[in-house]
Amino acid sequence: MGSRDTGKALQELWDSNPHLNPALARAQSERLLPEVEDILRAAPSVEEFASDSGSDKHLAWLGRAAAALERWDTVCAVTVRAALMKVPSENRYACQQTLASLTILLQQARSDLRMELARGSVVVAEGDVFEYFDELRKVIETARVEVFFVDPYLDANFVSQYLSYVAKSVPIRLLGSPKKRASLLPAVGSFTQQHGTPINVRISDRLHDRYLFVDQAACYLSGASFKDGAKNAPAVLTQITDAFAAMWDTYQRIWDKSETVK
Repeated sequence: MGSRDTGKALQELWDSNPHLNPALARAQSERLLPEVEDILRAAPSVEEFASDSGSDKHLAWLGRAAAALERWDTVCAVTVRAALMKVPSENRYACQQTLASLTILLQQARSDLRMELARGSVVVAEGDVFEYFDELRKVIETARVEVFFVDPYLDANFVSQYLSYVAKSVPIRLLGSPKKRASLLPAVGSFTQQHGTPINVRISDRLHDRYLFVDQAACYLSGASFKDGAKNAPAVLTQITDAFAAMWDTYQRIWDKSETVK
């Protein structure tokens, strides 16, 4: 093989191998993260899975989960296949074990991919209100454990803009301010009555910045009120990573000391 052929072969290897090409690896991770998040959103409950683990719907979910996990990390393939060996089954414990094993791995994959792809900040130009909304929506839809909003300007407009994108079974906490209480509470009441989403509201006069906490594991700082992001000025969404624990503890303490109104 001549030097030109060797160079071509090496270039093709570089272009096709994510282990050698960082740009390709990142592109694959960017495609994989939404898939992992969607698989987690579609995960059946233990009751649903145990009642008919061999249904087409559940087998399709198992296949998607296995494919995504093995694409994320080939080392976990042994664990994935061991979990799959236990189903379909009429044994509730076997179904529970399989679902728990795959869910833990999916959560691990999601966290790992989020850390890998952490963008730091997203700057949204003035007037690009849909872009701001869409960036926040994509974060909200990933929640599986809890969504916690902190914003002194939470009101009825905020409720109608964002809360419908939280999965129905995911609890919501809202920490707002006294000045918007009259607008916020009726909207929350109507939303809860219609959708059945569990929402707790507390009021504090100690708020200034705007934060979104997702699953007690991720934190985003908004440079503008959530309901008005990019409306009258550029807005910045920043993921807080290094200081996450401190921010979580700070606002958990404020929540604990705040007035419960719903």
